[in-house]
Amino acid sequence: MSPQRTPEEIRASIESHRDDLTKAVGELTVATQQATDWRRQVGRKPIPFAGAAAAAGFLLGGGLVALGGLLG
Repeated sequence: MSPQRTPEEIRASIESHRDDLTKAVGELTVATQQATDWRRQVGRKPIPFAGAAAAAGFLLGGGLVALGGLLG
């Protein structure tokens, strides 16, 4: 059987866990903000994003309809 902890030891353990949790939440917040920052993502890999934007513009501009008319 494990030895009983004193109330002071329990409080110290809770405080330590609280500090660890606060640090982890802060790190997670920063990581989430970086992952969802589209400007940062585009800045890191501009060519694939430019290609995706061009493809989206083509599709939204009726590219499939025009292409279908040429092929059909």
